[in-house]
Amino acid sequence: MRVVVAGGHGKIARHFGRLLAERGDVAAGLVRDPGHAEDLRADGAEPVVLDLESADVDAVAAALSGADAAVFAAGAGPGSGVARKDSVDRAGSVLLARAAQQAGVRRFLQVSSMGLDAPNPPEVGEVFGAYLDAKRAAEEDLRGRDLDWTILRPGVLTDEAPTGRVELAERTRRDEVTRADVAAVLVALLDEPRSAHRTLTLINGPTPVAEAVRAAVA
Repeated sequence: MRVVVAGGHGKIARHFGRLLAERGDVAAGLVRDPGHAEDLRADGAEPVVLDLESADVDAVAAALSGADAAVFAAGAGPGSGVARKDSVDRAGSVLLARAAQQAGVRRFLQVSSMGLDAPNPPEVGEVFGAYLDAKRAAEEDLRGRDLDWTILRPGVLTDEAPTGRVELAERTRRDEVTRADVAAVLVALLDEPRSAHRTLTLINGPTPVAEAVRAAVA
């Protein structure tokens, strides 16, 4: 399996790439900075230098050619402002989804966020509010596309060691989840066709990953 991952040098994506490599599959990570290529190669992933903020749909579709799935795990990141929340978290996802359709790649996983089912509370602030707005708009766009999409909404992300145990459902309480466990759930969702057209929320919990995915889509 070859999976193209937007945000290929991000923490979730690097865990994801290593997990795919361990089982003999390939994550082709889209990276803006050529200096990140060696890190991906060390993970067993394939770097593809491409900037979603400047590339057109044809260039992204070319990067997706021959892939079995696409994963949007990109984000503008800490310290970015309102404009980049939109250009990365919304427009980047929309561009990848358009390109997936053009390239004939039906399977699409989107890493989104908790807190999108209700209006933004006033205390979140302008920048985080823009982030939530961008994620909400990206989800809405994806749901309207003829793709086998799955939207994963993780809780508060941490860099702790993977637990291998999660809670995965349409809705959960607000809590933490390790980035490594998010990556493991993404891999399991790739293998579960019944997860298509579902929006699932993820936090750490009591259930082994594979079992949690099976239960969530049953």
